[in-house]
Amino acid sequence: MIDRLFLDTNVVLDLLGEREPFYASAAKIATLADKGNINLIVSALSYSSIFYLLSKFEDSEAVKKKLRKFKVIVKTSDLTDRIIDKGLLSKFTDFEDALQYHCAIKLDCNILITRNEKDFKGSDIPVMTPDEYLKSLANK
Repeated sequence: MIDRLFLDTNVVLDLLGEREPFYASAAKIATLADKGNINLIVSALSYSSIFYLLSKFEDSEAVKKKLRKFKVIVKTSDLTDRIIDKGLLSKFTDFEDALQYHCAIKLDCNILITRNEKDFKGSDIPVMTPDEYLKSLANK
C-alpha cells in the first residue's frame, strides 16, 4: 500500500520557503510524491496561511507560482463545515491543528507529517517529522 501523508503547514512552508535546515527533508518527500511513490495531502486551510507568510518575504506572484507547482503533486482536503465542527469539539488545544488533523482523517491519511509532533498528541494516526518518515523508509 502506498503511503498517504498529510503535510502540516509548517512542512509545506519549509519546502516552498526553502527554510533551512528543514528544506532538504521536505524536498525529498516532495520528490517521492512527484515520482508517484507516495501520496501527499494538505488542507485547503494551508494555502492561505502559506501565501500570507511567504508573501511577506517574496513577491506575491512568485508565491502563487510556487503554490501552483506544489498543487500538482498534492491532493487538497477541503475544509468543510463538518471538519470545523469536529475541530471545535476536539480536545486539541490549538484549533488550527485540530482542523489539520481532521482533514487528514477525512482523506484516510496513514501518517501525519509535522515538525511539531507535540501538537498532535492523541492522534489516531502516526505523527512523524519529515526526517523520521525518511528514516522509516530506509528501514523498510
